[in-house]
Amino acid sequence: MSATRYRRFLRLCEEWPIDETKRGRDLGLFLREKVAQAFREGERTQIADTETCDQMYESLARINYSFYREKFPRFQETSFTGVTVEECRVVLATDSMKQMEEMKKGIWKKLRERFSTKAPEEGAKEAAFISILTLPRM
Repeated sequence: MSATRYRRFLRLCEEWPIDETKRGRDLGLFLREKVAQAFREGERTQIADTETCDQMYESLARINYSFYREKFPRFQETSFTGVTVEECRVVLATDSMKQMEEMKKGIWKKLRERFSTKAPEEGAKEAAFISILTLPRM
């Protein structure tokens, strides 16, 4: 019976789309990794809690086959903010998020990173030493 479960999960993984713009954060890749961990021995893997396994499969299958999208249709293709699906994809892309993180950094931190030739560990030690030196004297 576990062979059937294994094949169902494999079929689900094949059908689940992979979003290349979300490197390291994609649900499809995460799902593939978890299935590989859960079924290490392939079809010979013994499932301890078959009921929970079947529930997980059914839940993932409903999401993959757009069950809830069809059950609860949207009246507009935008959110309450007026942002479209494509605009959300652009904002949530890994490259865009890295750019936003770079914008959040202060000028001093950017300059230190740019001109620092030391390893990050040495920079942390140096920063701790400098902070000790700049403590107010009593």
